[in-house]
Amino acid sequence: MEVRAGLTREFAERLEKRLDELKWLYAELYHNDENAFRYFLSMLERMYEARPEELKALDREREQSAGWYRSNEVLGMMLYTNCFAGNLRGVREKLPYLKEAGVTYIHLMPLLASPKGRSDGGYAVADFRQVEPELGTMEDFAALASDCHKSGMSVCLDFVMNHTSEDHEWARRARAGEKEFQDRYFFFDNWNIPNDFDRTVPQVFPTTAPGNFSWCNEVGKVVMTSFYPYQWDLNYANPTVFNDMTENLFFLCNQGADIIRLDAVPYIWKSLGTDCRNLPQVHTIVRIMRMAAEIVCPATQILGEVVMKPSQVVPYFGTLEKPECHMLYNVTTMATTWHTVATKDVRLLKHQLGQVFALPKQYTFLNYLRCHDDIGWGLDFGFLKQFGIDEVGHKRFLNDCLRGYFYGSDARGELYNDDPRLGDARLCGTTASLCGIEAAEYEGNVWKLDRAIRLHIMLHAFLFTQSGVPVIYSGDEIGQLNDYGYHNDPYKWDDSRYLHRGAFSWDEAALRKDTESREGRIFNALRKLETLRSAHPVFLTAADTWIIETYNDHVLGIGRYYDGEKLVALFNFSPQDETAWVNEPEDYTDLMTGESRRAQAVGIPAFDFAWLLWSREEEEKREKEAEAAAKEAEKERKTAEKKKAAEEAAQKTAKKEAEVKQASKEVASKKKTEKVAEAKTVETAEESKKSDEKVSEAALEQEAATEQKAAEERKAAEEAARKTVEAVMKAEDAAKKAGKAAQSKRAASGTKGKKKGTKK
Repeated sequence: MEVRAGLTREFAERLEKRLDELKWLYAELYHNDENAFRYFLSMLERMYEARPEELKALDREREQSAGWYRSNEVLGMMLYTNCFAGNLRGVREKLPYLKEAGVTYIHLMPLLASPKGRSDGGYAVADFRQVEPELGTMEDFAALASDCHKSGMSVCLDFVMNHTSEDHEWARRARAGEKEFQDRYFFFDNWNIPNDFDRTVPQVFPTTAPGNFSWCNEVGKVVMTSFYPYQWDLNYANPTVFNDMTENLFFLCNQGADIIRLDAVPYIWKSLGTDCRNLPQVHTIVRIMRMAAEIVCPATQILGEVVMKPSQVVPYFGTLEKPECHMLYNVTTMATTWHTVATKDVRLLKHQLGQVFALPKQYTFLNYLRCHDDIGWGLDFGFLKQFGIDEVGHKRFLNDCLRGYFYGSDARGELYNDDPRLGDARLCGTTASLCGIEAAEYEGNVWKLDRAIRLHIMLHAFLFTQSGVPVIYSGDEIGQLNDYGYHNDPYKWDDSRYLHRGAFSWDEAALRKDTESREGRIFNALRKLETLRSAHPVFLTAADTWIIETYNDHVLGIGRYYDGEKLVALFNFSPQDETAWVNEPEDYTDLMTGESRRAQAVGIPAFDFAWLLWSREEEEKREKEAEAAAKEAEKERKTAEKKKAAEEAAQKTAKKEAEVKQASKEVASKKKTEKVAEAKTVETAEESKKSDEKVSEAALEQEAATEQKAAEERKAAEEAARKTVEAVMKAEDAAKKAGKAAQSKRAASGTKGKKKGTKK
């Protein structure tokens, strides 16, 4: 191919890497139609050249980071433009809300032109290059996509490959009798071949749209309509169909869509005598489209919608050497999750997740709880059979339970495409209503509401634990309930999927700031989960994943490990408190509380979960902290010992000083005492002297007194003696005068008297 100047060289280099395989696959598919292949290549170059420069810059950026969509920071949200914000301009105005909710890519549900009343929710496209007028214009979409890219968001659009609306230009020209355009569909002159197809081809909607063919009055022919009569199946065996549809896809990519959801991709190739599902040619087409996108718009990711049995889903990844879809809807895990909600038994979920975990890490699933579509019970009934579970009876139980028809169930859902003949039906409803929030609020039962909100949050924690890209259905972030208003709309009342396609309630969203409200509790809990997920590498798609045996059929255990981080995630699907009988040896942190927690015999409340994280970095940090603490403790010990020794030395010194001081005191005291004693002695001596002097004086005085007294006594004695003498003398005189008559008697008396006087 001629290489032009400038950026065309970039196109040529990308093409050169893939040309041989492209040519080989295209030739095999279209029987060596070289003209068709040349046109295909020229179309690729034309679409590359028409691509805006800002998108080419995004292409180059993502070529350098091919796994950008596997980041643990990616969070998607599915929304209907009209339900969410009225139109595309309204969505632009609401981007801050989406940013607040942590959304990094938005999936705008079908917004291309489709006829009212015959749109199948937008999946009957009348023009792949025109937006439904009530939603805006293609320019509005491009402006929204540009704003999203500037805000770090990607934009996903549906690309309905299998069919067009009967109002599409090709269909109108086919009805007008143009053979070229009839060849773009499947037209038959009579019912013979259609009847042959019906022998092997199942019906998609056996209740609402039975059969696979419809009669076209305008041309008097039968046309293939696998889905609804107004949706005509395209004939991809015609290379013109493939070339033009691929060009339509790249037109949308050039408007800013960087994730393309291939709708109903397993149905796109038809072959008589088969079930027209998952045929080899489908994989060839998807592989060619993958390579074509890598040439024209490498920033674009292809998301395959494959609602099939588990064994039929994985092949749409292709191989590691020859990949097909970048991502696939994890339909089986979604359906198995709701099976587990109904049965409270995790064994099937463990089995199914074990198969997913065994796949190469490069295979990226888009994980979700609810979406615009119904829940189909595509379960592994071969596995369930060992437990004596019958497929038809079990589907009836699941539908009864999740509609609230089963004892003890608070779920509120509705059936979709009930087929009594086969005992088969699918289910509709929002996550919140299926969890029991609707019933609890209706009853005004606070206890039930708490439990239902826990279940709602736990299911989202399980969603975020899975490897791949988590996508929330708009309204689930605030716990929005079923919308029963569709029953009153003649355009919708035949399709129960509108039960969960109600208008987004901005009044309820305004309550997200109120942490006591249902909206606030759920919004903030999910935001916390999203923040934790983006903060820890263990949630990367590249992480090792495995099932942890909990020895409890009500509790699911998932292990994850990446680059020094290990997560033990436990989910209790029972309405009762349960124990996960795990025994993990490491020291864990409960991510929801930030507290240390052992991963051994872990108690999980009813409908609750636990995220337990071990981090080598944290453990090393703890070890370093422990080591540092030990060193610090040792340092403190040594410091304490030194301090103690210093204190003891100080005490000894102080003691000695005290002893010296005491001795000095004692000496001083002794001296003082001696001085005092000496002073006292002197004082005593003086006092003694004074006393002696006083005594001497007293003695002298006493002596003088005594002498005086003695003198006085002598004087008195002398006086008494004198008086006595005088008395005697007077008595003698008296006696002499009394008579000398009795001289002898008086002489004797006189002698006695004389003797008496001698004694004196």
